Amino acid sequence: MLPKIERWIDQTILDFKDKRHSCDQFSSEFDGYYTKDFLFKSHFVVVDEIPKPTFPELYQAGLGDFVDMEVAGITYKDTYFVMAPYAMDLSLHFHELVHVHQWALLGPEVFIQRYITEIQTYGYNSAPLEVMAYSLQDQFMERTSPIDVSKYVQGEIEEAYRL
Repeated sequence: MLPKIERWIDQTILDFKDKRHSCDQFSSEFDGYYTKDFLFKSHFVVVDEIPKPTFPELYQAGLGDFVDMEVAGITYKDTYFVMAPYAMDLSLHFHELVHVHQWALLGPEVFIQRYITEIQTYGYNSAPLEVMAYSLQDQFMERTSPIDVSKYVQGEIEEAYRL
């Protein structure tokens, strides 16, 4: 199922290629959190409907609630999709950019497998990858001192794989 999901993701990103925007437009707002290079290489697409795979295998794996859940944004590799009413919501962009880092560090196959396993095991709200993104999003919204998101995410992921 993982190769099928990744093929769907690659096709979805390709389908929206002409509508992608570089996140470098957020460089001043996210200064100290994300590097300019990372923001330049990350993209978002404003959509009226969030694209999600609806393969029968996902429902059979118990992920139907997640697939059918209404969300304001979702990340696939270096590109995330945001619903039009949230296009200027910096908090949402910040959150999705955490996921871009997670995708980059874990790689597509590991990210997809881990995300699915976490949703199955803990549910969406308690899935560790989501908890990490929401925690960093909260820090950003509280306007605490900027934290290097890349280093933080890398440290958390390395810690999770230590036995």
